[in-house]
Amino acid sequence: MRITTIRIISQTFFFVLFVVLLAYCTLETIDRLPLLHDHLSKFLEVDPLVALTTAVTTRTVYRGLMWSLVVLIPTLLLGRVFCGWVCPFGALNHFTGWLFDHRKAKARMEANRYRPLYRLKYYILVAFVVALLGPLSMLILVVGGVLIVVAIRIAGLTAPKNAERRDRIAVALSTIFIAIALVAGIARWGYPEAGSLQIGLLDPICLVHRSMTVAVLPALNNTPIGVAWFGDARLHQIGWVIGMIFLGLLVMAPVIFRFFCRTLCPLGALLGVLSRFGLWRIERDRQACTDCGLCRAHCEGACDPDGELRVAECMVCFNCLDDCPHQAISFRFMPAREHHVVSPDMTRRGALVGAVAGAGAFAWMRLGGRSTKDFHATVIRPPGAVEEQEFLKRCLKCGQCIRVCPTNVLQPDWTESGVEGLWTPVLNYRIGYCEPNCTACGQVCPTGAIQRMTIEQKRGMGKYAEDGPVRLGSAHFDVGRCLPWAKNMPCLVCEENCPVSPKAIYTEKRLQVLRDAKKQVVSATENTVTLSEWPERASDKTHPCQLEPDALVPKTDQSWHIRVRRPDGTDETHLIRSNTADAVTIDGKFAAAPAAGAMAVLMTELGLPKVDLDRCIGCGICEQKCVVAGNKRAVYVMAVGETRSKTFLDEARNRSLRLQ
Repeated sequence: MRITTIRIISQTFFFVLFVVLLAYCTLETIDRLPLLHDHLSKFLEVDPLVALTTAVTTRTVYRGLMWSLVVLIPTLLLGRVFCGWVCPFGALNHFTGWLFDHRKAKARMEANRYRPLYRLKYYILVAFVVALLGPLSMLILVVGGVLIVVAIRIAGLTAPKNAERRDRIAVALSTIFIAIALVAGIARWGYPEAGSLQIGLLDPICLVHRSMTVAVLPALNNTPIGVAWFGDARLHQIGWVIGMIFLGLLVMAPVIFRFFCRTLCPLGALLGVLSRFGLWRIERDRQACTDCGLCRAHCEGACDPDGELRVAECMVCFNCLDDCPHQAISFRFMPAREHHVVSPDMTRRGALVGAVAGAGAFAWMRLGGRSTKDFHATVIRPPGAVEEQEFLKRCLKCGQCIRVCPTNVLQPDWTESGVEGLWTPVLNYRIGYCEPNCTACGQVCPTGAIQRMTIEQKRGMGKYAEDGPVRLGSAHFDVGRCLPWAKNMPCLVCEENCPVSPKAIYTEKRLQVLRDAKKQVVSATENTVTLSEWPERASDKTHPCQLEPDALVPKTDQSWHIRVRRPDGTDETHLIRSNTADAVTIDGKFAAAPAAGAMAVLMTELGLPKVDLDRCIGCGICEQKCVVAGNKRAVYVMAVGETRSKTFLDEARNRSLRLQ
């Protein structure tokens, strides 16, 4: 069996396993989720770039992320074997390029030559790493870059022809300053805040997971097969944007084979840097080679196997071994290094531009203040989410929590939390609500951005009763849109659906005066009043009152009252028992019958909804079930009073106490 056949089987297996684990988040119920939830994040946990970046931003190496050694160790032995044999996005790019590429062998050989464009992924990696290191680390790198340039210039003056010596100096100094910067970033020397974790934007595992979650699988829901295999239809805001980016990367695969892997992938760049230490490499027998170029025709990494092999670009696909008609290429243990280009093809100027771009991105993303002073109160994070600044240091934007959410309430953020929070999970209560008996999002988060918790802890029961339930925010009413408040129409939907016991939403009985409810008394008995329209609204004082018979009869959720003016000038209010077109019968008797010409007002008794902030947990069921349609509901939840940051509500209460 050809070794490339084994590789294709490996790629297919891992891609199918990736899709199965992703689909399992939807197919299984919350009760059965613990059967497999420890394995749902495995592809993210084996990602060494995720492990490295989260260790820097959080100063913590999570136990699950120790699985990244499964990728690091083979890379140090064999090279970028993960890219060619395991990576699901790499397999998808490979398949797309193979499916739509109809070029002849000579054209493929020419297309697979190494291009300077492929350096871009290393500069992207530099930018991401600098952005997450923080201000002090960036200063160390800038100073280090200047010293490296000076040292190289001095070395060039003392030994102008000794390029190897200059390269050794550059590599040694770069390694020293990068190590110091990493330690400074992890230890927070002199500066408490880390930089910005944005690696999830282009990390291949995060990217394909987010794209599948938000765009691909939801699109399949619109087909009969999709409903059968991927559960109920899902809605995702800006899903089309993520889907178009994903589709664009795949469309480029036939143009430049494995375009993303060769050009943009920061994980591939990291593994390429580490592969220089690989013990086994591709080796070409120069005497047996006829320079036919067939080894380059199907090369996945454009690593020039027919020349000096570029170790950082080689994906260990073994196509060159199987395609060589003269067996001139082999996979050998520690071949001669002079036959290879060991280091990545990076220019010092390009690396400096990448570092400056990362530093600038970190500084500019904070200018809007969306994660600090201008934090938008409509940004509701998942239950168990850590404080906002810490959340942005941990969240990978992978979308795993979005996929596992049973009510579809979790959505990728667009602009609410600023550029730094792009595609992080937020709750959209117009689409769904947070199920009180669900903690699935915390169970699948690989970096602790959403902490794991039990149902008892989330609901504040048992030993957590003293701490109380986890609060996502608090509900508020828009009295201009609420039916009882604004339209004098009875509605109890929000109160009925509130899951808290005792209810966080309650109704307060209040008499509401209706429009055109001002009438004039024509005559009265001890329990009836004959009415006419008020003179300002009628052509004469004897204009009859136009009421629908029995329209004011008391109902289970609404009752009507009449307030009349006594002869002594005081008011008297009674419940209406029945009515005709112009007469009203009250329940009981008048203490003093109103005189003819006195004013009478018709009123309805409604239950006006209110919120008890001490009981509201911000689950959003009230907003999701609100009968007032449209993008803005009559009841809405804001992040005020959330458990992860109570200071806002505490300060508001203290301020109100001082005012009193």
